[in-house]
Amino acid sequence: MSTDDNQDEARRFRSSPTGPAVAAPRMPAAPPPAPPVRTTGRKRNFWSIAVFVLLASGIGIRAYRDLSRPDAWDYWKDQYLSPSLTASLVAKAYLGSPDPGRRALLVSGTIGPAAANLFRERLDEARLATGDLVLLSSPGGDLGQAVIMGEIIRSRGLATAAGTADASGRVKPAYCASACVLIYAGGKPRFGVLGSALGVHRFVTTRATSDPVADTQRVAGAVLGYMTKMGVSSSVVEAMSETRDIRWLAPKEALAMNLITDPLSKP
Repeated sequence: MSTDDNQDEARRFRSSPTGPAVAAPRMPAAPPPAPPVRTTGRKRNFWSIAVFVLLASGIGIRAYRDLSRPDAWDYWKDQYLSPSLTASLVAKAYLGSPDPGRRALLVSGTIGPAAANLFRERLDEARLATGDLVLLSSPGGDLGQAVIMGEIIRSRGLATAAGTADASGRVKPAYCASACVLIYAGGKPRFGVLGSALGVHRFVTTRATSDPVADTQRVAGAVLGYMTKMGVSSSVVEAMSETRDIRWLAPKEALAMNLITDPLSKP
């Protein structure tokens, strides 16, 4: 086909006798190149999932190990489900008519296996300062937790008293027995509320042991060392060793042991 024929053919497409002018047909353009496959996102997702699985496995293994320990369920229950110890802030607690009042944390209930953690958290929330008061009303409980709580009280320079508080903040009598007395011993000073009672008894281990006598002696030695550190006479340990039942100390007796350091009335 000649050049003229090509031009005639193009003119025929540009001016159609039966309709508007149309353009000459063109060859279809080549399809655009496919975009490169991006794998960065997939790799990122893979590593995110892998890290999550590792973390979840670590937490699961740790939880299994924790729960496989003796008394672990008791600790978890006391820590997260139903704490046996309660603590509430008293904005102004009054120990007597001349007392101007001070902030206090009222602690009551049984000293459970996670009591020290709860106690520390409540103290942090209450923001008690040196000289503020911890009011105790407890039948006792875990010996080790009580020692930790007493150490916390001493490290923060807090006072202690066996008692509760009414709606007006006036301190009322209560009892503090067994391991509670170790918490009370952490206070400086330790107030003696009229009508309140401090009770002691021999501490024994509840776990299985091959030599219960040696274990009892070990516990007694630990209690003696703790009480001596807190400035309490060793005679309190002698009073504890006399009976497995609660022995309620007379106010004069507790004062002579230096367990009570500041009686609020004449014993």
